[in-house]
Amino acid sequence: MDVPTNGQTRLVILGATGMVGGYALRYALDQPTVGSVTAISRRTLGISHPKLREVLHQDFGDCSALAGALSDQDAAIFCLGAYTGAVSDVQLRAVTVGYVIEFSRVLRASSPDAAFSFLSGSGADPTGKSRMSFARYKGEAENALVASGFPRLYILRPAYIYLVEPRKEPNLSYRILRRVYPVFRTLFPNQVIRADDLAHVMVNLVVTRTGVAPSQIFENRDIRSLDHSLRRAQVEPEKGRA
Repeated sequence: MDVPTNGQTRLVILGATGMVGGYALRYALDQPTVGSVTAISRRTLGISHPKLREVLHQDFGDCSALAGALSDQDAAIFCLGAYTGAVSDVQLRAVTVGYVIEFSRVLRASSPDAAFSFLSGSGADPTGKSRMSFARYKGEAENALVASGFPRLYILRPAYIYLVEPRKEPNLSYRILRRVYPVFRTLFPNQVIRADDLAHVMVNLVVTRTGVAPSQIFENRDIRSLDHSLRRAQVEPEKGRA
């Protein structure tokens, strides 16, 4: 793995084998402003890149062994999660809350100046009053991250995430939404976001200085707006060199 040159970001991605994390990984590896990417997962990614360092870790309930891998990092993207109904409620809370708290604990101790980009979800309820366990758990995780004191913390709350590449959908709701996506996107544009667009925003928030506040929560509408702004900003320098 190449050593980052001055000014390049050393980035950690948790959940790079998942839907959004996979796009975040590929996008980050292509960015000249990213000097290295440390991808932490339970299984190998099956790709090779001079910027990429893979770290295998099985128990995210205890991230103490990751202290070395998380040292001297500039930013982290957390995309690890579980679908409601796919696991027990106990496991859902462990993944949605426990893993976040444990990973952020070790990251803060190892790289106290690192920025953090967190994949939350629409409807996340920091008050803990929601009847939906997913909403309560995401809200609990958000509260823990805010209390952790990251100098730059970005919490993203996407609604329906559309995976551009077909897959086996995890439940009936996702199967239905995928079928009606073209109509749903037209009628309710601010209730959908492409997985690759979401990943681009998560990476850009921690890698580039976007002009947004050091810590901020982005609802689905905000994510779409920021994605459009970032893409325009990236196109304009290219036009200037043409």
